[in-house]
Amino acid sequence: MNSEERREKLLQLVQARGFASLPDLVAVVDVSESTVRRDLDALEEGGSVKRTHGGAFYSGPSPNLPHFRQRQESQWDKKKRIADAAASLIEDGDTVLLDGGSTTYELARVLVGRPLQVVTNSLPVANLFNTDASTDLIIIGGYVHARTGSVQGPYASEMLKKLHVRRAVMSAAGINDRGIFNTNRLLVETQWAMMAATDEVIVVADSTKFGHQSLAHVGELHSINTMVVDDQLSESWREKVVAAGVHLILAGEGVGKNGQKAESIGQ
Repeated sequence: MNSEERREKLLQLVQARGFASLPDLVAVVDVSESTVRRDLDALEEGGSVKRTHGGAFYSGPSPNLPHFRQRQESQWDKKKRIADAAASLIEDGDTVLLDGGSTTYELARVLVGRPLQVVTNSLPVANLFNTDASTDLIIIGGYVHARTGSVQGPYASEMLKKLHVRRAVMSAAGINDRGIFNTNRLLVETQWAMMAATDEVIVVADSTKFGHQSLAHVGELHSINTMVVDDQLSESWREKVVAAGVHLILAGEGVGKNGQKAESIGQ
């Protein structure tokens, strides 16, 4: 089989198992370990798997969630930089709450393999950590939104009232002068419960979200502690975010690679 067919077969195995060891992957395609490692590198670059010691985890969204996949692919380069920068805010041993946004999903992929306690209302995010022995996983229960795989509504909010986390990382569908917005009321009510359950609220959003409004209002800018955005954010929006008392982190090219760091502005 050619390299494309081989990589597809490797991906199918990793996806089916959640994690596949290097010997198992070598056996299924009958090539050398070095060839499989190169194939895994290519799959990891494409966002489908995450390499780890001895094998690979599946890191792509569920094939039954095409809407989620479309959101994941939109502005992917910006989301990846934001995720790398946001990961530096999470300390080993943290209890971190991750919502069901596509940028939050990119952050989750970076965090796989770290010793954390992860609380999430996202089935795609939970799938990433399900076979990760280094992470304690807690899944919020409730109504599952069919297009995104995120759990929301009154049951989710009630469960969140009984929890406390150190950091909550949330997404946004729009950000304007009135604050943060998301796509539906049930999701926003769940995000309110997340904000009440945490010491620090972190919003991750690419720069295309700014200047826009979505259906439901999450909160004003000053209700956020930290915001991580790509460095294409306009100067006027940088000033507005910092003026609201928010710690702004701008993720540039090379964040998480070759030692280059994100720019930190404000608190």
